[in-house]
Amino acid sequence: MKLGQRREDAPDITLTPLIDVVFLLLIFFMVSTTFSQYSELQIELPEAGSEEQQEKQDVIEIAIDARGRYFVNGRQLINIQLKTLMQALTESASGREGPPIVISADAKTPHQSVLTAMDAARQLGFVHLSFAYSETDE
Repeated sequence: MKLGQRREDAPDITLTPLIDVVFLLLIFFMVSTTFSQYSELQIELPEAGSEEQQEKQDVIEIAIDARGRYFVNGRQLINIQLKTLMQALTESASGREGPPIVISADAKTPHQSVLTAMDAARQLGFVHLSFAYSETDE
């Protein structure tokens, strides 16, 4: 006795519930995300890849904007002369010997401004010098 083969229909997959879940997740992440804005000083950091970042412990930060103006720990200096920068670094060190210095320079900062900041740190005997950057997405 030969019985006829049974045909199984392919299951019909609906994507509507999956798309609904994806949209709900998208809305959730858009609503729950916070964005920080630093409106006082516009610095666009150069990009580099990295595995670790240094912890900020009693560091002196020298920020340099695109026009070459200096900011030491968030305070703008009155001019861009080497002596003024050295005086601001001495005051920020407040007696500490060799505090780490982080230079945050805008990607469009004149090269001379960065060299002046490095020279000021060298003349004061600060040897722990690093540069801030933003990580690239690869």
